[in-house]
Amino acid sequence: MEKYYTFRIKRYLPDKNPSQRWDEFRIKLNSMERVLDGLIKIKETRDGTLTFRKSCAHGVCGSCAMKINGKNRLACQTLVKDLPELIVIEPLPSLPVIKDLVVDMTLFFEKNDRVLPYLINDEPPPERERIQSPEDQHKILESITCIMCGSCTTSCPVFWADKEYLGPSALLKAYRFLFDTRDRATEQRLEKITGEHGVWRCHSIFNCVEVCPKEIDITKHILKLKRMAVKKGFTGGER
Repeated sequence: MEKYYTFRIKRYLPDKNPSQRWDEFRIKLNSMERVLDGLIKIKETRDGTLTFRKSCAHGVCGSCAMKINGKNRLACQTLVKDLPELIVIEPLPSLPVIKDLVVDMTLFFEKNDRVLPYLINDEPPPERERIQSPEDQHKILESITCIMCGSCTTSCPVFWADKEYLGPSALLKAYRFLFDTRDRATEQRLEKITGEHGVWRCHSIFNCVEVCPKEIDITKHILKLKRMAVKKGFTGGER
């Protein structure tokens, strides 16, 4: 069944007006269509200057993360039937806005780069592959599903106040390799995440858990990082 929805979108058009404004578009959508479908319809039929990111449209790439009715979500996963008739859309918070719903993700990706997000193992490689048991793989399985959409980090009050804070996404990425039995850079990586703006800045507010489109319990993973750091003597002070 089709019905009308009002999209109230926060706009930022740097070429025309450096100030932000709100635009409203009233469009008809099927109840099973998504917010992303609505944005595409607005761009194709109402305002071609409307700018937002999208790619896979199936909750895999994370490109269409934005703030929808006060909560960070993926526009491709959010059905309009689950929202009121007034749908308020803003860019992800706490990152510079390039245009409309497109934010500059440079700082976000820099945080992930800092934790060395790749397998480090200088041991001679085996003939075929580095074997890992199903039990060991299960320990990192949830963290592997992260699509790096930025919803968690931009919903974190600590990141709002401290742009140097690594943030939940980067810490989850650190977990993925610190708990990988094939990795050999434990101390090197712990040094990266236990500084002044690292894992100890997490106050377990759980915003990251509430907004994660993959339903990852990020706070639980960060808690395990803290436990590992304590056991290894990385408590944020002199070792």
